[in-house]
Amino acid sequence: MAVFPEGVPCWVDVALPDVAAGKRFYGALLGWTFGPAAPDYGSYTQAFHDGRNVAALVAKPDGRMPTAWNVYLATADVFGTAVRARAAGGTVIMDPVRVGDFGTMAVVADPGGAVFNLWQAGSHAGFEEQGQPGSYGWAEVYTRAPERVDAFYEDVFGLRAEVDDEAGRPDFVRWVPRGRPAGARHAVSGRGLISSGYPEEMPAHFLTYFVVEDCDAAVAATGRLGGRVAIDPVTTPHGRSAVVVDNQGASFAVIDTRTRGDAPHPEGPPA
Repeated sequence: MAVFPEGVPCWVDVALPDVAAGKRFYGALLGWTFGPAAPDYGSYTQAFHDGRNVAALVAKPDGRMPTAWNVYLATADVFGTAVRARAAGGTVIMDPVRVGDFGTMAVVADPGGAVFNLWQAGSHAGFEEQGQPGSYGWAEVYTRAPERVDAFYEDVFGLRAEVDDEAGRPDFVRWVPRGRPAGARHAVSGRGLISSGYPEEMPAHFLTYFVVEDCDAAVAATGRLGGRVAIDPVTTPHGRSAVVVDNQGASFAVIDTRTRGDAPHPEGPPA
């Protein structure tokens, strides 16, 4: 069973009004297949790529809940991590709770308001495949409180903030786990800035990236499947990526990591 270091994204799931529609959308876009729904866990439905689990879809229990992708950060001690999160200025929205024998989770908001989940693995460690087309590739948090947020993730998880000079994003940092050398290849996630160009009502949030064979083809397929483009494709030193919205309103990014160039990431607001 894979072991994910502290603070490393180990799982993602999406809360949707209509799980069946989500299965059709992500099955066609990312080539996912799906296991049976788990009625005891909100019809939680595992997604697989080439037989390996890569994500999950879950029915929203309340229409007021956001339709959104959720990021889980690994921890070996969810109770201790929740205590550190409070001490570092975060908010524990849901105290740690066991999820059968799968593991123990908690829901936390960082000091800037971005919500994420903690995950202490039981029988479910997290991704069985990542970094390949059809699977998770990266996560970034976007905030208006960069100094407080960087300090929070360092205090809680030991993640070190480094400026991402390669991508031409002066307001962006990548996070590297404690004990790893500096450099992009050792980074596990990143932090961007919600600048003045974005709508005032945009909340702090995590953005999940999925790897695809061809960014432009994935963007075109998103439109055909009822989704839309939020940020047009751009080629950067890390790959060609775009931000899209699925057919129910959940935002995520697609990236072709084999197509690289010199352009910086866009800094304007989503379309």
